[in-house]
Amino acid sequence: MEKCSIVVPCYNEEEALPLFYEETEKVLATMPMLEFEYLFVDDGSRDGTLEVMRALAAKDPKVHYVSFSRNFGKEAGMLAGLTEATGDYVVVMDADLQDPPELLPEMYKAVKEEGYDCAATRRVNRKGEPPVRSMFARLFYRMMNRMAKLNMMDGARDYRFMKRVMVDAILSMKEYHRFSKGIFGWVGFNTKWIDFTNRERVAGKTKWSFFSLFAYSIEGMVAFTTAPLEWASFVGLLFCFLALAFLIFLFVRALLFGDPVIGWPSLACMITFFAGLQLFVSGIIGMYLAKAYNEIKGRPVYIIREKK
Repeated sequence: MEKCSIVVPCYNEEEALPLFYEETEKVLATMPMLEFEYLFVDDGSRDGTLEVMRALAAKDPKVHYVSFSRNFGKEAGMLAGLTEATGDYVVVMDADLQDPPELLPEMYKAVKEEGYDCAATRRVNRKGEPPVRSMFARLFYRMMNRMAKLNMMDGARDYRFMKRVMVDAILSMKEYHRFSKGIFGWVGFNTKWIDFTNRERVAGKTKWSFFSLFAYSIEGMVAFTTAPLEWASFVGLLFCFLALAFLIFLFVRALLFGDPVIGWPSLACMITFFAGLQLFVSGIIGMYLAKAYNEIKGRPVYIIREKK
């Protein structure tokens, strides 16, 4: 019998985790063709998430868990789960039931009977999400697809049903700064997209604020494309030509009309603008250098304190 590992990264999901387990068990009961295991990853939770995992593992031999020494982030949680998974198939899903467990039979059918390597999910709407956040999310997906040439679907979730061959390909990518949505697209493989309507969290609060999502998007851009560096070079070249044109203009004006000392406010504004532009470009270069610095140090992506 083939085995399927369900990887569930958790951070402060004490309330949601029992509900997730209960709902998922109902769906797994309709799939006797597979042997299942749960791999819960406690990402340094500050509530009773680890205690809930221990209790589930004590009563159900299918349940296993990994607990980090501190909070390393969801990307580290997914990597740990994929590393520990032993199944022929691996599913990644959230504990808040925003990823519907009832899609699992359809996802299994896609990879087993329809010949896909992966069944991935995407939200067809963003009901309940602030409009500004939705707008920036759509903009991010367009930019990433154009800059990095990745197959990233708008509304894509981390909720995926993957064959072992795809999981092994993902694990072969050893970078410290991980952006899973980009990694999923980069490794390729034949993927079927399954649409579903957005769902609210069953319990608890979201851990993703607008600013944390913005920082995550910057992380993805830096990790999968050098386009910002190319833009910085283009902007620098453009302003060199503008400066040359302005120098010629000043020279001609001085020859024709003299050179009265006027326009110092505009000059001050230009100096401030160019100084800000230089700092902006330096910041882009600095982000890439920082990523290279962290990669060179070779630190582990996560540290395990306890596992079962």
